[in-house]
Amino acid sequence: MKVSVIIPAAGLGTRMGRSAPEKEGISRKQFMLLNGSPILIHTIRKFVSCPSVTEIVVAIRSDDLAWATELFKAQGLAQNVRTVEGGESRQQSVENALAAIVGDIDLVAVHDAVRPFVERDTIERVIHEASETGAAIVGIVPVDTVKQVHRTKVRATLPRERLILTQTPQVFRLDLLRQAFEKAREDLFIGTDESSLVERLERVEVSVVLGTDRNIKITKPSDMDLARLYLMLESSALEIPR
Repeated sequence: MKVSVIIPAAGLGTRMGRSAPEKEGISRKQFMLLNGSPILIHTIRKFVSCPSVTEIVVAIRSDDLAWATELFKAQGLAQNVRTVEGGESRQQSVENALAAIVGDIDLVAVHDAVRPFVERDTIERVIHEASETGAAIVGIVPVDTVKQVHRTKVRATLPRERLILTQTPQVFRLDLLRQAFEKAREDLFIGTDESSLVERLERVEVSVVLGTDRNIKITKPSDMDLARLYLMLESSALEIPR
């Protein structure tokens, strides 16, 4: 079984509200430094360490391609990672990366560039599940009560046992994911994740693999404090309550 990992990393990261320190003029959260290395590098290293992963395709904005390629070489990742030009949206970036996948690849995993704390066990479990079912995502059960609202008025309380908060990786058979993107393009449909595109095909049921609270998506400045804590815990091989 061969698995390609797509990491869309062409986003502008506007919610961070500040520039990445290692490349002048860039305000992309995926390039912000975490313990001396860009967040994207921490994320890539998680997949490089997985035996199931065959290759990693990173979708980068055109004006960052040369710089990112040199960065991967300097980090010793060039053998495992290649780049493609990203699009104006996440969906376009993933579609560009899909078009660049060749050969006898069986599964494609899509992972957020700014989720550097995904555990290798989680990656392996969701890949295994997708190899059995064709489609699998990572998710966690919400701990807060979830309300459905209209403007500022509550309309319903949703049962938590029937809800998940989705994370990445999201893993699919290559042919299935390509069909999902083709259908979305035909219908001018924009999804918030890859699973939403696959669900529209109504060809397979998407399985859920339980993730962890540590698999955070770094999207705002306050997340960096938590990221530094998690990185310190990883470095010292300590466990935190889940």
